[in-house]
Amino acid sequence: MTYHLEGRLLEVCNCRVLCPCWIGEDPDFKVCDTIVAWHMDQGTIEGVDVSGCTIAAVARVPGNILEGNWTAAIFLNDSASDEQEKALLKVYTGQAGGPIAELAKLIGKVVSVERAPITFDIVGAKGTLKIGTDYYAELEPYMGPTGQQTTLSDTVFSTVPGAPVFVGKAPVYRSKNADIGINVDLQNHNALQSTFLFDA
Repeated sequence: MTYHLEGRLLEVCNCRVLCPCWIGEDPDFKVCDTIVAWHMDQGTIEGVDVSGCTIAAVARVPGNILEGNWTAAIFLNDSASDEQEKALLKVYTGQAGGPIAELAKLIGKVVSVERAPITFDIVGAKGTLKIGTDYYAELEPYMGPTGQQTTLSDTVFSTVPGAPVFVGKAPVYRSKNADIGINVDLQNHNALQSTFLFDA
C-alpha cells in the first residue's frame, strides 16, 4: 500500500509545558490525556484522495509513552466518505506501513471509531481544534527572540515522525470521554503544532 500525505498537526495534553513524553520521560501527572489531530491539506492513499480530511485520536497514555498501551477513541470528520475513512484507518492503524506504523503500535485499545464534526483552524500561528461537543482546545505557540516560533526537533518520540514541532500552550483544553476515563478542563497546559509530510 502506498500513501502520500501532507498536512498539519494540532496536539494538546494535560502535561505542563513542555510535555515530557516527547523526550521519553514520564508524563507530569502519571498519565497523559491527549488529543492529537492530523489534517490532510493534500494526500492520496492507494489512489484515494483524502485532501481536506481530518483524523484525530483522543487518548490516555498510562505512563511512559514509549511503552505504549494507549487507550484511544478515533474520530474522522463527518464529511469524509466511506472510501476515505477506510483508507485513513488503514494508514493510522499501521496496516499501510511507513512512518505512521510505528506510532500506531503504541495504541493498545481503541474504544470507538466515530464520525464527528471537526473544526481544525490555524490562523497565523494560533490554532483551534473542536471535535463534536466534548473536545475543544485553543493553541498558541511560544515565540523566540527573532519572532520565530520556538521549535523542538530530533526527539525520541513524535506524532509527526521526521518533522519538527512548534512548542506552545493551550489557553483552553477541554476533553471528556467516559470510556477512556478522561475528564479534562485545563488552562495553559501543553500544546504542539507542526506540519508533516508522510510517504510510504
